[in-house]
Amino acid sequence: MNLINQTTSPQSPPPLPPSLSAPAHSRAGSCPRQSVLDCFPAEAASLPPVPQKPTGAMEEELKCPVCGSLFKDPILLPCSHNVCLACARNITVQTPEGETPVQSRASGSSDYDYLDMDKMSLYSETDSGYGSYTPCQLKSPNGVRVFPPVNPHRHCSLTCPLCHRSVSLDERGLRGFPRNRLLEAIVARYQQNRAAASSAAAAAAASSTAVKCQLCDRNPVDATVMCEQCDVFYCNACQQRCHPSRGPLAKHRLVPPRSQAAAPGAAGGGGGQLPPATARKPATCVDHEAENFNMYCYSCKAPVCGKCLEEGKHNKHDVKPLAVMWKQHKCQLSQALNGVSDKAKDAKEFLVQLKNMLQQIQENGVEFEACLVAQCDSLIEALTRQKAKLLTKVTKEKEYKLKVVRDQMTHCTMKLRQTTGMMEFCLEVLKENDPSGFLQISDALIKRVTSSQDQWVKGALEPKVGPEYDLTLNTDSLLQTILMLDFCQGKDFQTNVIFPDVQENPLLKQMQAADSGEAEMETESPGVESGPSVPVAPLLQLEKCCTRNNSATLAWRVIAPPGSPIEGYILELDDGNGGQYREVYVGKETVCTVDGLHFNSSYNARVKAYNAIGVGPYSKTVVLKTSDVAWFTFDPTTAHRDIVLSNENQTVSCNSYDDRVVLGTAAFSKGTHYWEVRIDRYDNHPDPAFGVARINTMKDMMLGKDDKAWAMYVDNNRSWFMHNNSHTNRAEGGITKGSTVGVLLDLTNHTLTFYINKEQHGPTAFESLDGVFVPAVSLNRNVQVTLLTGLQVPKNTKQ
Repeated sequence: MNLINQTTSPQSPPPLPPSLSAPAHSRAGSCPRQSVLDCFPAEAASLPPVPQKPTGAMEEELKCPVCGSLFKDPILLPCSHNVCLACARNITVQTPEGETPVQSRASGSSDYDYLDMDKMSLYSETDSGYGSYTPCQLKSPNGVRVFPPVNPHRHCSLTCPLCHRSVSLDERGLRGFPRNRLLEAIVARYQQNRAAASSAAAAAAASSTAVKCQLCDRNPVDATVMCEQCDVFYCNACQQRCHPSRGPLAKHRLVPPRSQAAAPGAAGGGGGQLPPATARKPATCVDHEAENFNMYCYSCKAPVCGKCLEEGKHNKHDVKPLAVMWKQHKCQLSQALNGVSDKAKDAKEFLVQLKNMLQQIQENGVEFEACLVAQCDSLIEALTRQKAKLLTKVTKEKEYKLKVVRDQMTHCTMKLRQTTGMMEFCLEVLKENDPSGFLQISDALIKRVTSSQDQWVKGALEPKVGPEYDLTLNTDSLLQTILMLDFCQGKDFQTNVIFPDVQENPLLKQMQAADSGEAEMETESPGVESGPSVPVAPLLQLEKCCTRNNSATLAWRVIAPPGSPIEGYILELDDGNGGQYREVYVGKETVCTVDGLHFNSSYNARVKAYNAIGVGPYSKTVVLKTSDVAWFTFDPTTAHRDIVLSNENQTVSCNSYDDRVVLGTAAFSKGTHYWEVRIDRYDNHPDPAFGVARINTMKDMMLGKDDKAWAMYVDNNRSWFMHNNSHTNRAEGGITKGSTVGVLLDLTNHTLTFYINKEQHGPTAFESLDGVFVPAVSLNRNVQVTLLTGLQVPKNTKQ
């Protein structure tokens, strides 16, 4: 009957380190009572360095997968796994008459069904992994179900708790499995070393300080007992009060404190060391207990004795001397351990690297935070300085207005006083009854009054300045720039929209240009006249303008309704070098994406609207900066039909034995660009090709066979450069699984160079390259590669 285990790993435990091998004795009579390494000094010299004493990391190798404790009387199952003899009895189950257990199952399956004739469910309510016909089931401390002893005369089977292979027990029962004496000796030696270490530690602790009671509130006294289950030290009073020997606590074991327990061993002169292990007897045959093993059956993978051979049990099997096979397997284990030791060394170095990386991340984080704070503080400081300048302007304007109003008040007060005095004098003259006297001064007085009236002309009683301030501070563009302030994530999506002459720091440049008038952007193009019905200049929406790789997206709107309906917009960009503008879009849409721009370039952009009356003025000019490095994937639209893309079009494989071509989504005509291709799968030594091509290159043949592709094809030993089916510059060194192939396209110098595993491979492959190129790869079904983009350009290229 099968057993099901869903909780244990199907993998076999790794072999034990050779430094922990027990003293072995020759099964053929050679090298008696000597260490294995003494018998084979050459193997001992080739072994990797291991600890002199077993460490806690080895303990998992010495634990039974059923009970979870150290092996006790371990037996070796046919699958090479071990279990305790008592645990083997517990997991042995009865099978119905005539049923044969399945000998092996696929490791990828998580459960193991009974035969079709057995319709009973093997899953328990908790789905812990084991089941049987036996209704009474127990569970071991390791989570594996065990069963009561079974009748040995019935058909029985045993299933390995690790790999789940089942085996039928013959009439010998569990005695038919060999006893693993080597593992038993290693466990015994491990227990001795651990006990010695514990005794030494306890003796050291006892010599340094006495163990105190852990429950005394104040002034704890020396402990007299310790509970092994609770792991707590008690004095007599606390033990009677908190841990009485009755009820559930009656089963707890109280022992003297460790310091007291370790004292006899320390005082005995033995230093806490246990006596050495006694010599083991040579292993004997299971069928012939009086015979020692002296031969090894290669077919059965088991040692045999001479009587087994005489009885003809291994007539047609490959039988070799035990000592020869022993030495051969020792050599194989030594070689395997050398490889494992190298990997362990690499893992330790990797851990050191990760530890250093943690420290670097901490240090770089502090440094970056300080840099960020300094940058923000510089912006705040610049804003504060500009604020002071603007406040100074406001103060000057306020003082000017106050001075004008005060002067006007003084002048008006003087004239009013003069006019009032003259009016009072005229009233007194009018009171006089002397006609001759009145007429004597009336003409002069009339002229004086008329002259005074003429002094109060229109505007004399109007204020020369108003209470409002004729100052306007437009912070919209600055606020948008602040809101757009963010980190460049190193990916292809950026918001690189900046104003002219403000490329280093848009905020600081605009603040510095405020006083000198440099903050004003161009609003009209020379020669464009805007009439009353011509559309006004569109307003670019900076929060929606962005760049992605070598593409730019612009959005705009009209800030005021025009006199006539708008028929369309005209978007213009320069050549990326400050040259003449050219129209890139004409239409009614207010959002436009321009593709095919140069990488690492800055483009000036502007837009204007037109209607039936004419063309309106240009908008303000913005600068669009494309990505410094190229981020792209494989292009499914232009790939051959046998090409298979995955991983968001970054990984490519092929269904055909013939070479098929796939291109990238980016096109280059300017600048220097570098990308890599990682070899994920490499079978049967094919020769994939990597390079660049025109968009119309042939897709059903190896890259480089036509005149529209430039490539390097490489196998596991060597490589060649190829263009137009011409092979040149053979170079030694190939690729394997995990290798990386780099492609450096330098359109500034018009060259193409290749790299393997970060090292330049051969000389510069091709020169005089000009035009538009796309990344390209050709491969067949034996290869799978992944594209790596956004990489920095290598330095020190060899010609």
